[in-house]
This record gives sequence, C-alpha cells and structure tokens, in this order.
Amino acid sequence: MRIGIRDSGFGIRSGFGIRFKTTTATLLASCGLALAAHLAAQPPGQLGYDDTPLQPNGRWHIHDGRRPQPKVVAPAVKNVEPVPAPADATVLIGARDDLGAWQMTDGSPATWTMRDGVVETGKGMMRTKAEFTDFQLHVEFATPSLVKGDGQGRGNSGVFLLGTFEVQVLDSYMNPTYPDGQAAAMYGQYPPLVNASRRPGEWQTYDIVFTAPRFAQGRLDKPAVVTVFHNGIVVHNADPFWGPTAHRKIDPYTPGTAKGPITLQDHGNPVRYRNVWIRPVADHETADR
Repeated sequence: MRIGIRDSGFGIRSGFGIRFKTTTATLLASCGLALAAHLAAQPPGQLGYDDTPLQPNGRWHIHDGRRPQPKVVAPAVKNVEPVPAPADATVLIGARDDLGAWQMTDGSPATWTMRDGVVETGKGMMRTKAEFTDFQLHVEFATPSLVKGDGQGRGNSGVFLLGTFEVQVLDSYMNPTYPDGQAAAMYGQYPPLVNASRRPGEWQTYDIVFTAPRFAQGRLDKPAVVTVFHNGIVVHNADPFWGPTAHRKIDPYTPGTAKGPITLQDHGNPVRYRNVWIRPVADHETADR
C-alpha cells in the first residue's frame, strides 16, 4: 500500500500506448503519508475489491479478489544464516547495529530498532539516504512468528524500489488475500507467478534486479522493469510496472520516478529485516565490456 506520485503538468505516454494526462506538480516528500491515508486491510469477508479501476490490460480490477491465487511452491532449504554480500555490494543492513545508511522519510534520523544485525519495523517509513537507478538488491525478512490478523493485516510491510515501486512483504503462508497484494506481488499490478512463502517467523529472501524507467523530453520512453526471486524461486521475470504502485489505483509515471531510495514500509506489523545489500547494474550500452 502506498500513496505515490502526483501528476506534474505534462502528458506522458507509456510503452504500452497508455497516455496519462497530468495536472499538478507534486512529488510526495514522504511515502509515510500512505499509511495515514490507508491503514485498512481488505474489506471484511472479502479477498479484494470489485469497485476499483481496471488495470491497463483490461483483464482484472486493481486488487481483484476473483483473480486466481498463485500456485503454492515450497522453497528449498531454510535461510538459517544470512547470504554473504558480493565484494562490490553496498551493505545497507549488516551484522553491526548501524542504521547510518538510513533515515526516516522526513529526513530525520532512523528510529527503527536494531539489535544483533536485525531491524524491526517501527513507527513511520525508513528510506536509504542514497538514491539509485538500476541495481541488484538482496533483502531478508521475517514476518511475526505469532500469527495475528489475516489478509493484508498479517505481517504486512513492503520494499519500495526508488521509493515508488513496491514489492509487497506479507505473511502469505496459508493466508489468502487479493493476489496482486500477496507476498512478492508488484503491488496492485501483478501477483507473483507462484507463492513461495515460508512459514511465519522463518527468514525469507527477495533477490531483485531492477531497471529504472527512462524518459525522453519529459515523456516516458521505457517503463521500470523488475525481476524478483522469492526464496530462490523466480516470481517476476523482467515484468514492467504500469506506473508507481498505490492502493486501489495505479499512479502515472513522472520524470521524478527515474531515481530514488530504497524504502521499507511500516504497516503496523512487527516485520524484521536483516542482511540488506545493493549493487549497481550497468546496461549493455554503458558497460565497459
């Protein structure tokens, strides 16, 4: 869940032939506003919604509970120890209790708690001080061992790429919800190809390869593209985002979405993170090879 980018005074045509008409020039400075705008889970007694806009391909409504649930595929061995970072990676959350790479979305020092290399979500959203474009990102997380709630109210957090494009974090072990909002979903857009979730409390991994959107003369030239492995299983394969992710809608692309931080979401559930690292990825046109 997220409130994304407001429009900004010019039209944008996506690579899918969708034209967005923009009207205001406001990039939300704090994606923490998303939580205030919508702490709600899915409607009581429903898996999703039927009163939201259709997605751009016209097949499903955003958060459509009638959409097929991804097939469950059990991942292999448990992640007992953190996966070592490559030599050229920047460690964002490591073994030392140090949140020096992070700040709250309003620019204040990071206030989430960290002990023995494990960070637990606190009040407000936490983002990296650095901003990125194209990268490989490794994230390890664990939803609470003690199960409380269901659907979107169970182990909810999120990893926001460029602070804008969310890969959902959720306890999706035997916990149905709207498919484009389950664990590893491109939130509000595409469910994962399969449900590779581990049991509550067990450490899980996301390995993400992300290419930022490209703009030419203020117009979208290429959308953001992501590949995601959940617990070693591919769940998105070079899939394009239709736009910045948001609750019950898809926001339009603006040039301000071409670069940004990694943001971790507070959704009121005590989700833990450890061993988060990132490394830049050059494309073939710019790589020295």
